[in-house]
Amino acid sequence: MLRAHLNDILVFMAVVDRGSFVAGGQAMGLTRSAAGKAISRLEERLGSRLLNRTTRALSMTGEGRTLYEHGLRILEAVDAAEESVAGPGGVPRGVLRITLPDAFGRHVVLPVLKKYLDAWPEVQVEVNLTDRLADLVEEGFDLALRIGGADLDAGLVSRVVASYKVSVCASPAYLDQRGTPATVSDLATHDCLLFSSQARRQSWHVQNEVGEWVKAEGRSRLRLDSGEAIRQAAVAGLGLAFLPAFLIQQDLVSGRLRHALADHDFGEVKVVAIYPTKRLLEPRVRRFIDLLVDELGVEQGDEAAG
Repeated sequence: MLRAHLNDILVFMAVVDRGSFVAGGQAMGLTRSAAGKAISRLEERLGSRLLNRTTRALSMTGEGRTLYEHGLRILEAVDAAEESVAGPGGVPRGVLRITLPDAFGRHVVLPVLKKYLDAWPEVQVEVNLTDRLADLVEEGFDLALRIGGADLDAGLVSRVVASYKVSVCASPAYLDQRGTPATVSDLATHDCLLFSSQARRQSWHVQNEVGEWVKAEGRSRLRLDSGEAIRQAAVAGLGLAFLPAFLIQQDLVSGRLRHALADHDFGEVKVVAIYPTKRLLEPRVRRFIDLLVDELGVEQGDEAAG
């Protein structure tokens, strides 16, 4: 009976994932009628309605969502059991859940994901695009990419996957109107577009004449919590932006943005992959990290643990 109960749960999850009894049933090799009967049996046994059914859509009830989340943990445990036997050379399978900085995810990671999905057809990927610092363990992510590094909580590991030069830039209209800064001290008379959120506040650093890194002091009348929004604000002429090359390269080539303080060194920003410490890292996670390193041109280095 346990196996039959588990199969009904898997049918329920397939229907939820695909949004219909027809598609969910097909995924499990069942007809629409058989899929519906499996979920009815499950609801009767549990004494709770799991799905709200309308002629146009399905939605989970609170009880359905709880069961679905527990079902995900069951599938993760099965994946972990298979991968522990398969070892480092195991074939990636299952669901890869990742959280990415919005602009970096759109501009850089999505093309890599295309190659990853083409290479490993048994993997599904769920992507969360946000500049908010998500809690990997609490929110159930396998992997996070973060720009500029991060303080690691206990049980997390980081690995550098990319590094980009940082520049100060602005639109031609802004520079024509306000003048192009010639020295770092000139920033005090300019509007600087800063990244700012509840968890982080950006500061600009520059290398001085003796090779020391010092904070560049400038005024900020507009602060945003999105790198892409800062880029758009700079293109719109709202101020100077401090951004990595991947985000502004096309704008510099097209002339929408121009370098300011071009002869100053503002260093590089690192992009790190962060993931939970595990004795055997799932192949779907390990292969994706390796592909990022290969595609983004960063030599393999040591991991840092929290």
